[in-house]
Amino acid sequence: MTKVLINIDVDDILKAEMFYTKALDLKVGRRFADDFIELLGDSCVFYLLKKDEGSKIYPSAREGRSYARHWTPVHVDFVVDDIERTRAKLEREGAVFSEVSKIRTAPYGKIFECSDPFGHGLCVIQFLGRGYDELLTPQK
Repeated sequence: MTKVLINIDVDDILKAEMFYTKALDLKVGRRFADDFIELLGDSCVFYLLKKDEGSKIYPSAREGRSYARHWTPVHVDFVVDDIERTRAKLEREGAVFSEVSKIRTAPYGKIFECSDPFGHGLCVIQFLGRGYDELLTPQK
């Protein structure tokens, strides 16, 4: 069995802690140092790692970290019971929304996208019906 841990680089550890605990109801687990906090969700463990803006990801990297809004093919989905309430909490806690961040209905449920205050993309989903099973194709 493989265990998955999600590490989120941020440049302000206290701001990140407040955002994720207040907006998405994650709980602080362990504090390893002033720049390393464990957050616990229902099914996943997150680690907030303080990495200064501009710091190098590895020594020979051309560019340093940037916390402006960015795109990556990997993002975190948060499954919630009340998408409207969660969206309001995210907005109140500093999530960034674009003009296409409206709640919409998909075959599996309601969904919207935003980013945390550090530029990381997030999807928020409220499953309806059978959730992703609504997308299953019949087996031949």
